[in-house]
Amino acid sequence: MTPSASIAAVFAPKAEGPWLFGRTTDLLVFGGSALVSFALVAYGAATGLLEGAPPEWVWVSLILVVDVAHVWSTAFRVYLDPSEVRRRPTLYLGLPVLLYAAGVGLAAISFDLFWRVLAYAAVFHFVRQQYGWVALYRRRAGETERIDRVIDTGAIYAATLWPLIYWHGNLPRRFVWFVPDDFVAGLANDVARFTEPLYWAVVGAFVLRQALLLVAGRAVNWGKVLVVLTTWAIWWVGIVALDSDYAFTVTNVLIHGIPYIVLTYRYGRARGGSQPQSLLGRLAKGGIPVFLALIIGAAFWEEALWDRFVWHDRPWLFGPSSEAQDFALTFIVPLLALPAVTHYALDGFIWKVRREKNPALADELSK
Repeated sequence: MTPSASIAAVFAPKAEGPWLFGRTTDLLVFGGSALVSFALVAYGAATGLLEGAPPEWVWVSLILVVDVAHVWSTAFRVYLDPSEVRRRPTLYLGLPVLLYAAGVGLAAISFDLFWRVLAYAAVFHFVRQQYGWVALYRRRAGETERIDRVIDTGAIYAATLWPLIYWHGNLPRRFVWFVPDDFVAGLANDVARFTEPLYWAVVGAFVLRQALLLVAGRAVNWGKVLVVLTTWAIWWVGIVALDSDYAFTVTNVLIHGIPYIVLTYRYGRARGGSQPQSLLGRLAKGGIPVFLALIIGAAFWEEALWDRFVWHDRPWLFGPSSEAQDFALTFIVPLLALPAVTHYALDGFIWKVRREKNPALADELSK
């Protein structure tokens, strides 16, 4: 199986139109994850969970099983694929070393600085991932009109960036990204209020554009519409409408992690089929159960180490803790954060549809 043929197995046949994985799968992955988030918000409102910290079942099912596990799915996409690592060894092997060194340097200066930089790196990654889905849908549909590119880009960035501006302008909130005070306070006290009309105008322009296309009898890229509107709704409810740690958690995780897990599984499965004797190929034969066991198992052991040396929050799940001196934590904390940081960084390279960087992906999405 050639690289292009293996990549083709990731996406739906072109006969299904511009859907990425297929109409049913896309609706379940993007729409279903948003619906589950809203259902959990409604449940929280009915039971009083909106007022406090997320219960442990939420932490296990969403943070551990989805959020942390999706980080480890990058390994399935990259590090278990020997031919992919050989294709760009400097990127895949050198970048984690540089990121770890940078993390140690930041932690040596100040752990507050380390968490602040990590928080903004994560925010950038979350925003760019939603833009990435829109870009993949546009490429899949062969959309080239400038007006659509401008409106689509403005809509997805408005849907994500303005809630972040609002968050910064209304600190402190009952929720944080990683740790208290990891966001800079006082940067947007008036900006959120002055830019809110622009936010609604840009999102409204996107909706109007799709309505005009529909009235004119032209094709509407429903997958792209689904991503933009669910992103807008989830980010607005989780960050702007509600000041709740529980609500932020259940809205922040699912639409980010679930689609990525599906993409990396399908990609790893397709690549494994083209090299059945490799480690990736052998694991891919196990299907979804082996894939989930791999990434959830890795997530469990990562969080066990975090809890043992840093957080000390869940002895009921991870066992007794160990105290580490600040000097040791300077090296331990950046090491434990390395899977996430590597995921943030590599995500900017491995899904770019550029022929010189990802030729097989570009070939498939350009058909």
